[in-house]
Parts: sequence; structure tokens; C-alpha cells
Amino acid sequence: MTNGEILKIAMEQSAADLGAKASDFERLENVIVLSQENDRARKYLKLPFSCQLVSYGSNTVASVSPEFRELTEKYINKYPTEHLFETPNLHVLNEALEKKGQRICFMAEYFLPDVDALRQRTVEDACPYRTKVLTQGDFQDLYLPEWSNALCESRKHLDVMGVGAYDGDKLVGLAGASADCDTMWQIGVDVLPEYRRLGIASAITSRLAIEILKRGKVPFYCAAWCNVKSVRNAIKSGFRPAWVEMTAKPIETVNEMNAG
Repeated sequence: MTNGEILKIAMEQSAADLGAKASDFERLENVIVLSQENDRARKYLKLPFSCQLVSYGSNTVASVSPEFRELTEKYINKYPTEHLFETPNLHVLNEALEKKGQRICFMAEYFLPDVDALRQRTVEDACPYRTKVLTQGDFQDLYLPEWSNALCESRKHLDVMGVGAYDGDKLVGLAGASADCDTMWQIGVDVLPEYRRLGIASAITSRLAIEILKRGKVPFYCAAWCNVKSVRNAIKSGFRPAWVEMTAKPIETVNEMNAG
């Protein structure tokens, strides 16, 4: 699979999530579409969106419910794409959303593998510990707080494979793959605190990415912009920035998340 093929698959998936066309992400002008249910969307998404912004860099594609169309269209056409996903401009959108009972909730950057960078990595050079490919059956006893990024207890059925790093018989690092949609599997990774900064995270992330590609799926990686250590791991593991997303949720939902 080439980098171009990987990017095309990602855009097709984003289009399914948003109710758009893959070609919309390559246009120079911004695009706004109405959000709707779609069986091909990522399984954890709650559709329809009230306001969802996605950019692969050329423009911004907004997927909205009808009552949020006017305010979203006004916002995305007011500022350049490179400033739509940051403050202070986001305050303008947030204030408009709050009048309709919504707030900006999630903002994240997504990464896709650079197959050339992946080929240049060898697990033996990167990690001082033994690594092992794991299958769904190996996860039964691993739904613990220390592995909460690699595995998701509320969606166990989507956790399809992983790569573990072992100090003897002790699991010290785990990268897990979630089958979030038919063509793309998301990678999450955890390393025990006392074993960090030893190259484990990038070794198991990159090996898992290679294993996913072998199975004909596209691995992808998500990180908050402020999570510097996660972004560094993505880059070191052979991933490159691909797209960004912003999601609005009901004010009550945001308040509940903050209270928890």
C-alpha cells in the first residue's frame, strides 16, 4: 500500500463520517454538508453531528445539523483554514454554539503512516525488550487502568490485535488496534511509567502499524495537540500529520465530562 493509497482511504472514511465526498477535502474552497447516519462511519461516532469540522490542509469541510448550518458556514468562511481550529478564533464559534446549547468539546490531530519511514525502522534497534504480536483472545485480563489507551473496555469487540513489550514475563508496554471502521484501525499505546523513554512506545507502535498494513487495513493514530509525548511518539514511529477535527457536543455533555 502506498502513501497515496493510504491518504485516499482516509479521505474516503472521513467523507463517510461527515456525509461528504472524498474529493471535498481537496478543494480550495470550504464545504458544508448536512450530517446524517451512515453505517460506514467510524463505529464510536454519534451521528448526526451538530457541528464537526475536518481539514486535511487544503480547506475545511463542515458537517452539521440543519439548525447549525448558518452559524458554521459564517464561521468557516470568516477565517483562513489554518486558523479555524485555534483560539482566539474558536471563541467566536463557541459563543455562537452556546446560544444553541452546544460547546466545542473535542479537538484532535490525526496521523497516518509514512510507509517509507516504517520500512526504515527495525524493532530490534529501537527497543531493548522482547515484543510479541497479540490477538483479541490475549486481551481478556488486560482491561486495566494502565492499558486504557491501548484497549477500550466499553468497546472490547473492536480491540482486534496488539503488540506487547515484555521484561521477562512482565508486560511493560502495549499498543492496541481498534477496528473502528472497515478499512482503518486506530492505534493506542501505553507504557508503564518506570519503562518510559526507552524506545518501547515507538517500537510497539511501528510494529503494530506494519502488522495492520499486512492485513490490508490502514493504521491511524490520534493525539491532542497539547499531548507532546504522544505526538512525538507518532512521529518517531513513522506517522505523519494527516488531518484535524473539531467536534461540538451539548453543554450538558461537556459539563459531565469536566465534572468526572
